[in-house]
Amino acid sequence: MRGLDESTEVFLRTGQKAQEQVRHAWGGFINFAARDNVLEVALANAFTKVVTSFVSDLVLPIVSLLPFLNRNMDEKFAVLSKGPNYDQQYGYNTLYQAREDGALVLAYGLFIETVLNFLGVSLTLYAVGHLYMLIFHDKVIKPTVRCPYCKQYIGKSALRCRHCSSWQDGREDEPRSDESSREELPNAEASSVREVI
Repeated sequence: MRGLDESTEVFLRTGQKAQEQVRHAWGGFINFAARDNVLEVALANAFTKVVTSFVSDLVLPIVSLLPFLNRNMDEKFAVLSKGPNYDQQYGYNTLYQAREDGALVLAYGLFIETVLNFLGVSLTLYAVGHLYMLIFHDKVIKPTVRCPYCKQYIGKSALRCRHCSSWQDGREDEPRSDESSREELPNAEASSVREVI
């Protein structure tokens, strides 16, 4: 049974090497996917489709049931300028019909739907970011503040502004404390005036 033991050992070593290679490849993929904003970019399109479907197919039909709305939000529009085939009695039934007739329309329903889609995508990405931080303990969403000097957004824990290089602890607002630098300034100005004269 000696041959059986050797083949089992070879089989186990091969399995361990394969397992290490799979772990290494998986770790490399996770490092690639979680780096910079690759994960966000890759998933943004999928999130957009899901949230758009949620808003268009679930939320807006329920909103359309309100008594003062008698049709879907995407079909809410106002005719600003009538087309040549405008029916005086019934008007246009759909936004598509109005646009095909060449009418100038204000499609406020589509705008409301787009705003709701944007809010849904934004809130979903924010929730996924928080979930990621909760699971992996990695700061993805970093709080920001405005630099008091250049008014650009910087990280809350930043010591210096990356835009204007000013210190954020207020040391640039304090007057100079050493007397020698104050005395040197007037003397330097006086000597430069003498040189000009």
